[in-house]
Amino acid sequence: MHATGYSVLWSDFNEANHDAMIRAEVLSWPVTLAVMVLAFGSLVAAGLPLLLTLAGLVASAGCLVLLNELTPISVWAMNFAMMFALALGIDYALFLVMRFRGALSRADTPVRAVTETMDTAGKAVLLSGITVVISLSAVMLVPAPAFRSMAGGIMLAVLFVLAATLTLLPAVLGGLGHRVNAVALPWVKAGEHRSPVFAAWGKRLWRRPLLYGAASLAVLVALAVPVFGLRTAMPSITVVDEDASARAGYAAVSEAFGPGAPGTLQVITPSVRAGDTAALLERAPGLAAVMPAQPAPDGSGLSMIQAVPEAGPSDPALGGTLDELRATLPEEALVGGAAAENLDLQKLLSDKAPLVIGVVLVLGFALLLLALQAPLISALGTLASLLSTGAAFGAARLIFQEGWGAGLLGFTSQGFLDAWAPVFFFAMIFAIAMDYTVFLLSSAKEHFERSGDSRDAMVGSLAHSGRVIFAAAGVMVAVFFTFALAKPLPPKEMGIVLGIAVLLDALLVRLVLLPVLLRLTGRAAWWSPAWLRRILPDVRFAHD
Repeated sequence: MHATGYSVLWSDFNEANHDAMIRAEVLSWPVTLAVMVLAFGSLVAAGLPLLLTLAGLVASAGCLVLLNELTPISVWAMNFAMMFALALGIDYALFLVMRFRGALSRADTPVRAVTETMDTAGKAVLLSGITVVISLSAVMLVPAPAFRSMAGGIMLAVLFVLAATLTLLPAVLGGLGHRVNAVALPWVKAGEHRSPVFAAWGKRLWRRPLLYGAASLAVLVALAVPVFGLRTAMPSITVVDEDASARAGYAAVSEAFGPGAPGTLQVITPSVRAGDTAALLERAPGLAAVMPAQPAPDGSGLSMIQAVPEAGPSDPALGGTLDELRATLPEEALVGGAAAENLDLQKLLSDKAPLVIGVVLVLGFALLLLALQAPLISALGTLASLLSTGAAFGAARLIFQEGWGAGLLGFTSQGFLDAWAPVFFFAMIFAIAMDYTVFLLSSAKEHFERSGDSRDAMVGSLAHSGRVIFAAAGVMVAVFFTFALAKPLPPKEMGIVLGIAVLLDALLVRLVLLPVLLRLTGRAAWWSPAWLRRILPDVRFAHD
């Protein structure tokens, strides 16, 4: 005997995915610590971001528990919040700690080093955090409580991690002083803030910008092109383990009563019109069977007619059948059921996706413009983030829709990407991309403010932020790819898509394409009309 139906399916789905997310989070901590030790070269410095992130996560977890007493919170909210806060919290702490160690080698006291750190890297972290929160806030435009609670949970976690980064971390750094370099690896030069490796890379890009820029652009465009054939749908029964009760029952119902039986539609109609509605259903195409009308026991004057479609719940043809029924049945007749609910949610997500994407792009550009006060490089930075996001979704289509590498990654392709990906993943990926954009361009602006030289701005930004971006990307990729090891498809899908997005954005956009754009635009990158400078606040990143 097997319990089945959509309630059981979603229960099994949430339980399997929740357990997989927890296992991935546990696995990500030691991997993250190992990457952090290599990035910092000091056990004390490497431990700071993890402790900071943990403090922010505990605070956000407590708030989510309290909020759940007031309004229902999705079971996914905490998992997404932990994953995203871990990745971003380490990013922010990495940026500040590396800048502090460099300032400490020049400053006469730890307090002066903290002051320089917060006046430069602190501003970049603040603007980055605001950008991330605003990008994710666009998901609130989707009128679906589950997605709003997930986005809200991530935003809450980011805000707490940001608050800890800007308050707790500077206090700890000031107290530690030179002890931040304690237990250092033997080959590490304490206080080395300017990376000779990335400085040399910047000089190479300056000499041959077209070669490297064209190669980077070609790879990104080639990966972004498949996005135009991307298909989305709600998860099918295959995302549930084969031994789960819901899947076993689903298979038994499909075999005995036809593929459409698990997605039986429910038609609610006034009892006085039940006969006419049933007659229309009998003649409607795409239906395999129509059950007799059942009057509501509460005396409301309504009746329910169950209609079994010919197409299964994951078959695209079911959407056509549902649209046809709603167009031909009387206006007072309502067509619902779990399968119809899924299709309605899918349509809602598809309809809202352009609005969410547009709002994210506009707000991202506005914040870059506020920070950099340079329209050209702000627009190019936003477009570069959009390109890397498109490339990530193009790769997602090849992997999850077309099934490239499915055997190696241990999953069976559904033939589509889950419907929440274009809205939810876009906001997350774009937020991460803008995070790196702020780090790189704020450093470039700092150098340009000091010297007024475009070459110094481009090479100096890579020398001072390239190692941070590279290390932060390594941490993020490690965190996200641990979720790719999950057996259920949704966390695997999320981990691979986000991991690929970070990899492409850090390696091809922030460390190649964006510096090349700085090289090609020269001083024009930092030009701003007088009227714009008058209305924008004067944000400077150079520390006097």
